[in-house]
Amino acid sequence: MKFELPVLPYEMSALEPFISKKTLEFHYGKHHQTYISNLNNLIPETKFENAQLETIIKEAEGPVFNNAAQVWNHTFYFFSFSKNKESEPQGAMAEAINKRFGTFADFKDAFTKASTSLFGSGWIWLVKNQNGSLEIIQESNAGNPLRKGLKPILTCDVWEHAYYLDYQNKRPEYLNAFWKIVDWEVIEKRF
Repeated sequence: MKFELPVLPYEMSALEPFISKKTLEFHYGKHHQTYISNLNNLIPETKFENAQLETIIKEAEGPVFNNAAQVWNHTFYFFSFSKNKESEPQGAMAEAINKRFGTFADFKDAFTKASTSLFGSGWIWLVKNQNGSLEIIQESNAGNPLRKGLKPILTCDVWEHAYYLDYQNKRPEYLNAFWKIVDWEVIEKRF
């Protein structure tokens, strides 16, 4: 199976001023594409040659896992945003957040703290665990909660290439901007 860069559901400049067109050109257009190209070059003549991306993530190791997970993680991340979507979750998603974290503000604080405290590169995930409750987990490098049997709901990319052009080394400022573009309608559908 040949993987391809998915077409974004918004224009490259749609997330400005929170994520710039230049950052998307590099992060989506170059980094994301590189993971896809690497994966396509790694899987021919392996048991993953015709596998679904989720299968590769759950079963592969080393470079095949790293690139497959980064393809999936980035697609999930980029498809979590929308222009002018600063809002809060509604319905069952809001109830689950309030049940687990107290309030939406408390959830945002916990997620932001997990994002700013992860050493080095990786991903912060809001996941639904096996008993149906929410948790926030940190994953280093290409880590993906699918390997742990968890259902991803929301993620934040805290690799520096996600924010360095716009925020340099100021990860907390990037996190502040992240909340302004999360599309809670998409996140609620994942829940």
